[in-house]
Amino acid sequence: MIPKKFFLTKGVGVHKDRLQSFELALREGGIAICNIVNVSSILPPYCKMIDKSEGLKQIKLGQITYCVLSKNSTNEPRRSISAAIGIAVPSEERLYGYISEYHSYGEEEKEAGDYAEDLAATMLATTLGIDFDPEKAWDEKKEVYKASGKIFETTSICQTATGKKDFWVTVIAATVFLEE
Repeated sequence: MIPKKFFLTKGVGVHKDRLQSFELALREGGIAICNIVNVSSILPPYCKMIDKSEGLKQIKLGQITYCVLSKNSTNEPRRSISAAIGIAVPSEERLYGYISEYHSYGEEEKEAGDYAEDLAATMLATTLGIDFDPEKAWDEKKEVYKASGKIFETTSICQTATGKKDFWVTVIAATVFLEE
């Protein structure tokens, strides 16, 4: 299987049981009806991003669904958690891109999302031979990547939440692959 399309989704779940909080996060993300298979970080050539609403319409009950999934959980009150996905798409459609999953504690949504996006873009930049300073801030590296003409687009999606007393809180962010 080589996916032709993908969409991004996210969710949060809260429950006294950790597994149930994960299930609720998947429900909020719209993918709890799937049998999820985690895959690594390659965005196939010619694979196009579609809207989540369009992607969810194409999923069937119980289908095997390949995802790059980031998740994080806590049962500590007031602990901030995040799960993020970063995407980097090359300008040449015949080349593959990268997807990164990132989860953290104590970061705001923009911070975790930017970091995931930076990870994906850096992986793609190194495979494309783009010269950059890895110590530079994400905004500076992003300009170098775009100026190279080799990276078409980068984006991210992130879900954050805060732990609650006597409950598990789970956050997910996912790239969901579709064949057609």
